[in-house]
Amino acid sequence: MGKIKSIVAREILDSRGNPTVGVNITLDNNISAFSSVPSGASTGSREALELRDNDPKRYKGKGVLKAVENINSIIAKALISKDVSGQNEIDAIMIEIDGTEKKENLGANAILGVSLAALIASSKSEKINLYERISNITESKKKFTLPVPMLNIMNGGAHAVNSTDFQEFMIIPAGFDSFNQAIRAGSEIYSTLGKILEKDGHSTNVGYEGGFAPSGLTNYQVLDYVMKAIDDSGYKPGEEIYLALDTAASEFYESGSYNLSKENRVLSSEEMVDYYDELINKYPIFSIEDGLYEDDWDGWKKLNDKFGDNTQIVGDDLFVTQEKYLEKGIDNKCANSILIKFNQVGTITETLQTIKTAQSNNFSCVISHRSGETEDTTIADLSVGTSSGQIKTGAPARSERVAKYNRLLRIEEELGLESIYSGKSILKK
Repeated sequence: MGKIKSIVAREILDSRGNPTVGVNITLDNNISAFSSVPSGASTGSREALELRDNDPKRYKGKGVLKAVENINSIIAKALISKDVSGQNEIDAIMIEIDGTEKKENLGANAILGVSLAALIASSKSEKINLYERISNITESKKKFTLPVPMLNIMNGGAHAVNSTDFQEFMIIPAGFDSFNQAIRAGSEIYSTLGKILEKDGHSTNVGYEGGFAPSGLTNYQVLDYVMKAIDDSGYKPGEEIYLALDTAASEFYESGSYNLSKENRVLSSEEMVDYYDELINKYPIFSIEDGLYEDDWDGWKKLNDKFGDNTQIVGDDLFVTQEKYLEKGIDNKCANSILIKFNQVGTITETLQTIKTAQSNNFSCVISHRSGETEDTTIADLSVGTSSGQIKTGAPARSERVAKYNRLLRIEEELGLESIYSGKSILKK
């Protein structure tokens, strides 16, 4: 297929203007591939380590020159002449060199940059699409499916200053026959929402992930605005369009309680579950992500017991894309879905293994971006190559978000009559 000839890393910028890692791999057949690594703002405590320089004189300490140097001086030497088709071997070598549970020596951003670049180079070397290469690695015999997009059209929490307690309010256009139709509906609802907010005197500035981020609204008020935007756009909530929440509860968990400051409510774990009951009974909410604090395992079980038969209960900070935490959640029946962010674990191999474990245990998988993104579109191919059925990559705004949606539109076109849109199949719990 091709052996690795050179690996060169550099410091580049993500969508928030912060440094991140970019990696070029060149093979001995002169094929070259580039990858760039995303970065999160709201992060789980168990995530693999994103290595930063902590030098206040550069980028306020957020530089990644250490990670870049680890690639150029350590990882490159270990991987030169390795066959790029051996994704498992490439990732295993880097994990062994690092030698820590959270990839603290080399940095997960360094390891992931190389892992991604190798994956992309291998698909180019084979002259196949990236989603086909991913499918081949997983030995999946499933037909390729286009994921249902979860469009984050209202931003709050850590993704928008002085906005809502909850971090993301999403629409799920599941009631359509194609990804093309679904993304059109999402775009139209987003545009309508902006006009409604503007008419009511609210700011239409956007947060990190492209969703509108007006100040001073409660969670209920935001959901009412989203419902009005769906109606005014001519779509049917609960039939064509469903809602999803990423509450990022760890961000407002303080001293054993959930502090909803915009709602002027301080709730226990049990009361937080009851609060979700209020919302689910009023709005067509299908999915709740990070509904409770990442270490509130008992609360998560109660949440899943109460809603899991009909609602997608997604663990992000709870599982951080790592198989060992997912297995704990499976054993304790704490959720029925996992968010997949490959920089939480640090390699493609580990990411695919977590997806395999999830799917083998009837957990749904939501492939996800980060708040600090780049123009890299690998997660679009990951969602198709693993037939995950769902992708979360922000509002239909900001090019680093839209790039992923545009990649999926191209994949759907390439697949033609063989294209399958996941649609309402994701609703069957």
